[in-house]
Amino acid sequence: MTWIAAGTVLQIAMVVAGHFIPPLRDWWGPGGMLISLVVGALAAQARWSEALVAGALAGGVGAFVGILIALLLGDVAALLLALGTLSSVVAGVIGAAVVTFFRRRGRTAA
Repeated sequence: MTWIAAGTVLQIAMVVAGHFIPPLRDWWGPGGMLISLVVGALAAQARWSEALVAGALAGGVGAFVGILIALLLGDVAALLLALGTLSSVVAGVIGAAVVTFFRRRGRTAA
């Protein structure tokens, strides 16, 4: 839950900053994906399946909330809510998978 909350706060901060400073909006896509990747990686503290679910939730929940706020502010199209959330879920899963893979690989090598 900690990483879901952290990702949500970071996504909201990014959206609010971009709303008031329009040039920052160019960074919403890469910035949002990076946030989802990082919180997904940090959420991966368990076995594969649990880590991937945690990564998906950590990456997707914050993105959904951030994009929803951007939509309500009139800054993005409605389609982005689905596409951006899905992309962030995937980024969170990738972050979790990479961390879990290297953690397990490190245990077997030792």
